[in-house]
Amino acid sequence: MVKQIAKRSLIVIWLAVLLRITVFRSGCFSHGLFTGRLEWDAFAYYLRLARARMWRYFTYLFVGNLLWFAPAGILVRLRGGRLWQAALAGLGLSLFVETMQFVLGSGVSELDDLILNSLGAVLGYGAACLFRHSERSEESASSVSR
Repeated sequence: MVKQIAKRSLIVIWLAVLLRITVFRSGCFSHGLFTGRLEWDAFAYYLRLARARMWRYFTYLFVGNLLWFAPAGILVRLRGGRLWQAALAGLGLSLFVETMQFVLGSGVSELDDLILNSLGAVLGYGAACLFRHSERSEESASSVSR
């Protein structure tokens, strides 16, 4: 019971922090509704950052988009879901975030975010699979040595 509460608390904390850094930024309600920007040119901003040699910010955004959505894939894997379900969970959560950014005027809704966030969920799923596989390998190795 305590373990379940701890797991659910971690999920709620992760979602709260994710929404705080992506949607509910400072001043997000001061711009008016439907004042966000849409950027459909995939990876255009990343290309501008690369051309300007702003590697630190480029890496921060790129890796951040992957890492912040990895828990979605981990959760899908822990619940027995498939890889495509992890990708769909990442896409759905990302679509929600991007839509809220546009509606609340709190950011730029970008196609590349949808792609990277979905990929992040897939990577999280893969990491959970690898962790589970290595866990099983350790269990079987320890049972053999007994």
